[in-house]
Amino acid sequence: MRKLKNSELGRLNVDEFKKKDKTPIIVILDNVRSLNNIGSVFRTSDAFLIEKIYLCGITAKPPHKDIHKTALGATETVEWEYVEDTLILVEKLKSLKFKVLAIEQVENSIMLNNFTLEKNQKYAVIFGNEVKGVQQDVVSASDYCIEIPQFGTKHSLNISVSVGVVLWDLVKKMKF
Repeated sequence: MRKLKNSELGRLNVDEFKKKDKTPIIVILDNVRSLNNIGSVFRTSDAFLIEKIYLCGITAKPPHKDIHKTALGATETVEWEYVEDTLILVEKLKSLKFKVLAIEQVENSIMLNNFTLEKNQKYAVIFGNEVKGVQQDVVSASDYCIEIPQFGTKHSLNISVSVGVVLWDLVKKMKF
């Protein structure tokens, strides 16, 4: 085996990315405080051709050097918007027929591996604050609460890891 050179990876340029059909998933960051986590979410969203990211509450917005450091330019490719109130955004998206998924550990959550997607359905996926998680009123307004199965002692993943795990699983179920 030989490692591929960057020139062999078939990377899209910014214009090609913007013209490409997007995966029908929106990512919502609910009061995420870490600038590095925000940048990482942009980078992962770029990798999976995510439709849009909403930055809510205290979540910082580009341009910022610490977001840029981990995003590696993905703030220029992935469409994003700041909305102050996550709950108002959730209600708006539901009125637009999105299914809203809060990624959270709650009573009666659905394990990610057991969650089945509906055909031709658009999804909005909410990831919460690093300490407090997704706000309770936002959890209550969501259509589903999805939990990532965990088997160790911590039962906690960094938000950037959670975003990668969840988006990969949803994209895999949609496209493969």
